Amino acid sequence: MKLSLRFVLPLTLVLAVFAWSIVPLVDRLTLRWFVRDMDIRSVLIVNTIGESLLEQIAAGSKVKTLNFFDRITQDERLYAVGYCATPESAPLASKLLPVDIRCDNLARFETIGGHVLKSARGLFHVTVKSMESGGMAAGKLVLVHDMNFIERRSEETRRYVFLFFVGLAIVVSLITVIIAQLSWRGWVEGIRALLRGEGLVRQPEVKFVRPEFQPIARDLQQLIRELENDARSRDEGQTNWTAESLRGILQGELRGDDVIIVSNREPYIHQRKGEHIEVQRPASGLVTAMEPIMRACSGTWIAHGSGSADRDVVDKRDHVQVPPEKPAYQIRRVWLSPEEEAGYYFGFANEGLWPLCHIAHVRPIFRSSDWAHYEAVNRKFSHAVADEAKTKAPIVLVQDYHFALLPRMIRDLLPDATVITFWHIPWPNPESFSICPWREQIVTGMLGSSILGFHTQSHCNNFVDTVDRLLEARVDRESFRVSLGGQTTAVRRYPISIDWPPAPEMVAKPVADCRDEIRRANSLPHDHALGIGVDRLDYTKGIMERFRAIERMLELKPEWIGRFSFIQIAAPTRSSIDEYQSHEAHVRALAVRINDRFSRSGRSGPPPILLKIEHHEPAQVYEHYRAAELCFVSSLHDGMNLVAKEFIASRDDERGVLILSQFTGAARELPEALIVNPYDADQCAAALHLALTMPPTEQRDRMRLMRRLIADFNVYRWAGRMLLDAAIMRRRGRLSESTTVATSGGSNG
Repeated sequence: MKLSLRFVLPLTLVLAVFAWSIVPLVDRLTLRWFVRDMDIRSVLIVNTIGESLLEQIAAGSKVKTLNFFDRITQDERLYAVGYCATPESAPLASKLLPVDIRCDNLARFETIGGHVLKSARGLFHVTVKSMESGGMAAGKLVLVHDMNFIERRSEETRRYVFLFFVGLAIVVSLITVIIAQLSWRGWVEGIRALLRGEGLVRQPEVKFVRPEFQPIARDLQQLIRELENDARSRDEGQTNWTAESLRGILQGELRGDDVIIVSNREPYIHQRKGEHIEVQRPASGLVTAMEPIMRACSGTWIAHGSGSADRDVVDKRDHVQVPPEKPAYQIRRVWLSPEEEAGYYFGFANEGLWPLCHIAHVRPIFRSSDWAHYEAVNRKFSHAVADEAKTKAPIVLVQDYHFALLPRMIRDLLPDATVITFWHIPWPNPESFSICPWREQIVTGMLGSSILGFHTQSHCNNFVDTVDRLLEARVDRESFRVSLGGQTTAVRRYPISIDWPPAPEMVAKPVADCRDEIRRANSLPHDHALGIGVDRLDYTKGIMERFRAIERMLELKPEWIGRFSFIQIAAPTRSSIDEYQSHEAHVRALAVRINDRFSRSGRSGPPPILLKIEHHEPAQVYEHYRAAELCFVSSLHDGMNLVAKEFIASRDDERGVLILSQFTGAARELPEALIVNPYDADQCAAALHLALTMPPTEQRDRMRLMRRLIADFNVYRWAGRMLLDAAIMRRRGRLSESTTVATSGGSNG
């Protein structure tokens, strides 16, 4: 005890003296922090009140301006506010503005971080900020903060610092004494053991493991440590998902693995134009996400060869190297006959599965001949995967509802493959899906996947409920895993997104130029309000409901007649299907009726709806996004809907309003949009009026939040999360194999 006191008391005294000596440094740091805080507060106040203040000054209301200043200075730290129009003018200020501050001597206060002013009333922080209106100087705003509270804070800080170091000295001293005592005892026991001849032979590293199995045990421990590190979720630490970071995952986690992608649409299409062959790259979020994977691993992309010149450019094994300018991977093209394409793609996939999954009040059509083609085409693609696999355990990424049977077929041919299937459209509830005559075969085929991904958790829930209803499978709802026939499928939520940041050419043209050119091209006045909708001409997109909402707004708010137009870009799609032909005719007729109705009311001006049923290049679409006051997405049922995210990405001016259907996957990620029920015309009409009258500050606040989310949750994160999960699954598989070997070896011994 005496030894402990002799050690504790001197150390406590030394740390106390040290604590007292650093108090001046703490005071200086505290002052610097508070000054910086005052400057940040000043910038925030200027940004908040600047626009409103200039409006009041322009109106010439001096009394209202002074009252405005008095209300602002009710803040306990904001002491006074002043405004100087010119250096020669008298300041327009609140009552307590120090006399040392005049319009002709503001230069002495215009320093970075503000200026600390000492006066008879105490210590003050003075900030001078220049204001602008319409790009021109509009005077200077003076903000004075009371800093007398700092002395009180500094006194408290000094006291707390002193007490902290005293307490630290006591704790450190006690811990040191305890460790010294334990160490001394340990040394004594060790010397005694050596004198007895103990401890001279090293014990095995792993208890209860026979010596011949120790190497295997050490390997298992290493694998377990790696899995534990992965379980800490690298995804949460990945703050900047880019094409480069996605390549890094492939090179770090899946080095040397064989990666194959299967989709109906190919990433590059060769089309014959006269005597020349043009290479087209379809606008697709899928292509944007998957291309970095293919470039990084030199993998193979298997797709339907649909271009008019596709056969002319492939080699004898139906391969073509892409991209044309710098080949990095290869496309394997699968050829379909007109009958196969009609039955598999237009028939079962788009007249059967598409309306069944979207529940958009269009009856699905199921024909046994279509099912036969669908099954045959899926089998044809499975053989293509087996042919292209370089190893027995490739990673195969199967995309969308065209290939529901493919995962099981791949597993039959390649039992060790890791199959990741992503279903890009909604999955309905079990009652709706039960309409399909081949429901068990489809679900069984999808459960050939190692990982099965959907956009939203509700789609995952619906799929698991469907499995539970239709099959004798074991469903673990806690981990969302389904076991069927000895194989396990993990059902996961992977919300897809878009490339971030947008390609430079998409946002190169200034917003002001986009506004002028789009209005000029459509013969609209310069100040005409504009809305935009961009969709395929599909009945699930709610285009007719959108038009009825516009009609209802013009009924309720007739002041917008002649002052607002809505441009609807509708890309033709699946025009060989009767339901799509009928839908196009109804859309055209409704647009004509609405335009005729409001032109017959005796009001002149542009039509309320500008319908453009034609293909637009991505750059043209972005130009429309940037020119509009609002974007209206009214899908009746959608997996995600990337149009909503593209509109947000295009608005680097942080303006514009997104009106978004509650039946899109995007609505769960973007609550800052105006969320509507597209079937409720009155609600949608109110949202349109609200969007057209929303203040710029509120638009900016909403847009900033949505842009931040899309930047963090972009398309590379979508692909990266699936690949990380696949990498962990493959490591667990290797761990299981090692465990089996160790166990069987122990039994044989």
